[in-house]
Amino acid sequence: MNTESFRIRVECYAGYRSEETPRRFFIGGRAIRVENILDRWIAPDHRYFKVRGDDGGVYILRYDDPSDTWALTLFNNGTFEEIRLSST
Repeated sequence: MNTESFRIRVECYAGYRSEETPRRFFIGGRAIRVENILDRWIAPDHRYFKVRGDDGGVYILRYDDPSDTWALTLFNNGTFEEIRLSST
């Protein structure tokens, strides 16, 4: 099974840090608006955002600071609410 993440294009609110908060992202030609930021956390070279999209799905988006790229690391279509996707 391929465990690599998928590169995506993300539009963000840019605050004092570049690429601060995702507002909308694109998977292929499909646009998904971020309804809620459910969680966020940082690692040494990455920032993670657990978001709910306007399609009801839950996504974990990863921003890689050194390469200035975004990736989709997890997707849940929203039908399995009892499954936790992070420690929150």
